[in-house]
Amino acid sequence: MRDPDKAVVATLYSNEEGEMSYMVTYKGETVIEESTMGFHLRDQEFLGKDMKLLSFDSLLTNEHWEQLWGEDHTIKDYNRAYSFRFEDGQGRKLNVHFKLFKDGLGFRYEFPEQPGFEEIIIDDEFTEFTMTGDHMAWWIPADYDSYEYLYNTTKISGIDSSIVQGKELLASVTIQEKHAASTPLTMKTESGLHISIHEANLTNFSSMTLRVEDDKRTLTSSLVPSDIHGWKAKVQAPFKTPWRTIQIGETAGDLLESKLILNLNEPNKLGEPEWIEPQKYVGIWWEMHLQMSSWDLAAGKHGATTKNAKKYIDFAAKHGFKGVLIEGWNTGWEKWIGFPDREGVFDFVTPYPDFDIDEVNRYADSKGVDIIMHHETSAAPRTYEQQLDTAYALMQKYGMHGVKTGYVGPIIPEGEYHHGQWMVNHYRKVLKKAADSEVMVFAHEPIKATGLRRTYPNMMAREGLRGSEFNAWGGGNPPEHLTIVPFTRMLAGPIDYTPGIFKMDLSKYMDRVVPTTLAYQLAEYVVVYSPVQMASDLPEHYNEKLDAFQFIKDVPVDWEKSVVVDAEIGDYTVIARLERLGNDWYLGGVADENGKQLTFKLDFLQAGVTYEAEIYRDADDAHYLDNAEAYVIEKLNVNSESEMSINMAPGGGVAIRFRAL
Repeated sequence: MRDPDKAVVATLYSNEEGEMSYMVTYKGETVIEESTMGFHLRDQEFLGKDMKLLSFDSLLTNEHWEQLWGEDHTIKDYNRAYSFRFEDGQGRKLNVHFKLFKDGLGFRYEFPEQPGFEEIIIDDEFTEFTMTGDHMAWWIPADYDSYEYLYNTTKISGIDSSIVQGKELLASVTIQEKHAASTPLTMKTESGLHISIHEANLTNFSSMTLRVEDDKRTLTSSLVPSDIHGWKAKVQAPFKTPWRTIQIGETAGDLLESKLILNLNEPNKLGEPEWIEPQKYVGIWWEMHLQMSSWDLAAGKHGATTKNAKKYIDFAAKHGFKGVLIEGWNTGWEKWIGFPDREGVFDFVTPYPDFDIDEVNRYADSKGVDIIMHHETSAAPRTYEQQLDTAYALMQKYGMHGVKTGYVGPIIPEGEYHHGQWMVNHYRKVLKKAADSEVMVFAHEPIKATGLRRTYPNMMAREGLRGSEFNAWGGGNPPEHLTIVPFTRMLAGPIDYTPGIFKMDLSKYMDRVVPTTLAYQLAEYVVVYSPVQMASDLPEHYNEKLDAFQFIKDVPVDWEKSVVVDAEIGDYTVIARLERLGNDWYLGGVADENGKQLTFKLDFLQAGVTYEAEIYRDADDAHYLDNAEAYVIEKLNVNSESEMSINMAPGGGVAIRFRAL
């Protein structure tokens, strides 16, 4: 098997033990050595041995399709698909489907309809990814409930949950395999190839993690279990598993520019509805993290009041922001953390008495601003499902088209996990209900992204990582964090990171310092992709630095084209994006604690056009530890033949608007 460009070659065969196996090469270099495939099914022998090939076929696809929104407007899907139909000695049938692209491949299993094989209980999946060596890896542990960790940089052999950084403080830490990692898991080989293993189209199945075997280079699929039922997944034939994906690039940027994950998902099912609208927003959020106000009324400093909501609405209207998020508006927050019985706490329709939901929505309408609903479920999905109809009916009543969902804490019922099949299906149920109700979803504490935004483009963004909130109460995200995230978590899909903090010294509120420069915070709007970006800081902090705030006001959230200008994972990242329906380019660069002096070509700009570069950079004496808010704004004319030299301070960055003249 090979892709149409003949860069990626995969071989499917039976090994010496009769086990179904595969291997992969890229431009003649082995990427995946002999790796076995198969399943342990309940009360059955291993499925994947002594398989007889019944038939196979192949199909070439060469087409382009358009995203409703995204990093790139037009996506090329150029692949060759192969389908193999097998039967083992017991007469059990199993199909295997491959799709090969020039930058990697995906493969999935299919349990076809067959007598006596209707209900399938999967106790284990054994898909191996045998690497050619003990590669450098960027990873977070295979926590069944949380992805909110700092990334570790070690060899594959160093994947060990006992050395994790930045453990999530609120969610349960459910790590049952010490030497296992979540996906996307990104690696760099000794020859310089970049490889990332993930999955696409996770539907009615358990999330895949990767277990490190004793040889320290073989990774084996390990599905998140249901402790209640004692299985990894239960499905009905016919059934196709999610795609297991291997992305391959000669540079880190090749991974980020790959569209393999999206191409392995089904086409858009929602059409082009007007209510799906990429946007920037502000909201009542950061002030709670700064302990200026609270989510719950009983604490005596409630943030979600009618008066405070109007303040944010006024700010949004003045500066051209589409939405205002209001957290803590509904009753129940007094019992959401630390209470074992969190079911029935929230009802998603009853506001606190100091929040007049009718008046807030009337006022927002008068200002041309949308209210973004907030549904914190406290990880009690059964309560949420029981109230989906009333919750979304309330949103329809007020014409709300965006909701931020949350699932903080261990899942109720005990024994199910955020990343298991039961919750995967819950997240999908909510997404479909939202689509029926003309609602976009910004999911926090979610199941990982696997390209579903192509099929349901109302799935706008997910948290699913250690976000900006940790700069207030979690010890901070070190500068290297966002030099790793684009090539790990962001390969899966858009991120609701909540960027744009302008006040780095938080001593007025708590003993904290945000460990980046202000220019780094501006760059986040380009480096961290999302179609819904929050200006997360307090309005008064933006009012103090309106010249720098102009970049946040200007930067789009929907793009025609994106390119990685330069990057070294863990050191620095520079990304440029062309606005959709416009001619201006935007560039964002971030550096780790060492800073970076960088010279790069501007050959991504349109040839023959002169641009005015509006540069928001670190001041010469800026440093993320002791002079973080020092910045300089400069302008100069450039074109596609120009080179630009930028000095990003330690923990610093740069944000540039290239305005076409």
